[in-house]
Amino acid sequence: MSKTAMNPTQEWKRSDHQHYMHPFTDTRELGEKGGARIITRADGVYIYDSEGHKILDGMAGLWCVSLGYGRQELVDAATRQMQELPYYNSFFQCTHPPAIELSTLLSELSPGNFNHVFFTGSGSEANDTQIRLIRRYWDLLGQPQKMTIIARKNAYHGSTLGGASLGGMSAMHEQMVLPVPGIEHIEQPYHFGLGGDMSPAEFGLQQARLLEEKINEVGADKVAAFIGEPVQGAGGVIIPPDTYWPEIQRICDEYGILLVADEVITAFGRLGEWFGSTRFGIRPDLISFAKGVSSGYLPLGGSLVGDRVAEVVIANGGEFAHGYTYSGHPAACAVALETLRILQREKIVERVKQHTAPYFNRRWAELAEHPVIGEARSVGLVGALEIVQDKSSRARFHKDLGAGTRCRDICVNNGLVMRAVGDTMIVSPPLIVEDAHIDELVEKAWKCLDLTAASLEAAA
Repeated sequence: MSKTAMNPTQEWKRSDHQHYMHPFTDTRELGEKGGARIITRADGVYIYDSEGHKILDGMAGLWCVSLGYGRQELVDAATRQMQELPYYNSFFQCTHPPAIELSTLLSELSPGNFNHVFFTGSGSEANDTQIRLIRRYWDLLGQPQKMTIIARKNAYHGSTLGGASLGGMSAMHEQMVLPVPGIEHIEQPYHFGLGGDMSPAEFGLQQARLLEEKINEVGADKVAAFIGEPVQGAGGVIIPPDTYWPEIQRICDEYGILLVADEVITAFGRLGEWFGSTRFGIRPDLISFAKGVSSGYLPLGGSLVGDRVAEVVIANGGEFAHGYTYSGHPAACAVALETLRILQREKIVERVKQHTAPYFNRRWAELAEHPVIGEARSVGLVGALEIVQDKSSRARFHKDLGAGTRCRDICVNNGLVMRAVGDTMIVSPPLIVEDAHIDELVEKAWKCLDLTAASLEAAA
């Protein structure tokens, strides 16, 4: 009898604890809590564990399963490609149809002035590639001293050495003595946490102008680029005030530095546009992408390279000494092609913009009325809830109570995936969610907030 037929949950848990090092996980603590939840199958917007529990996936896997689970078209695309050409590299002056067709389609869908794509295996690798492109660009222009890249605190740009350095996650920096030289950080546009009594508009301008201050501090002749997520995802769905990005764009234009939009989360419909840059009026020189490009079915990422950069690197640079074994992997590209075609064919991006996101935004806002929620914010199909002890002062519960992780665990035990970032709960449901799924998500969230409030009161 197969292991699956026996449903050996406890054996799986033991083996998992003994052998599998999970990302961003305290392995010892996970073992002490009884081990990992074993996810065995999924369908539509639901995942199922080895004990038969049905769970609404409010995080679309990890921001990526935009088309939901069980899309046979994506399985078929991978199968056809693996039967025809399962792998060949893009080194040695070779290529293959899926990479050619995907790069062409991405250029057509891009927000303008993007005619080249460099493929990677992930968003982390995409952002490492951006560092290489940025510094190569300035070197070729005879300004090799322009090496400094400015990013933001609490930003997430991946877990590779370069990506983690660009990111502003203090816990990652402390473990690896990061960032690497030539990367600086400014404060984030987190109005709920940092804005105090300032209006969002005033706060947005203040936070954007920190970029100009940092440029002048470092020296304008040394600054190469600014990188930012249109909406900070893993940092807690930090949605910048409307005044923020226009001022960032003005500063980048005035000082002539490159602007990099990390759209690993926000591209391909997440904000109701093909790219989040369009939603915020950003005119980037480079765009990082991954996740939703293949609906998470196979790993794929990359950099959309704007003409400003491509014309210098390609025309004047000779060999670009950078690449990955799986750059432009044919099966991954084939799945990504079919993902984008489904988004086009079923007009999913348009539906998110015109109906799904507005409905989600209205329903999500209702959660602000809960006694332990200080703010319920959303844009497109991402949302955040700020768990607080006191609404008027925004005071948090004592950190030892672990309000966020407590709420996360209560959620999954009650059939809902919501992610905890500190005491901020975040969601990013599949783009295919229907109104009934959104209603279920909000109703389960309210119930779980009730249970969390009761648990916090009992533990205080």
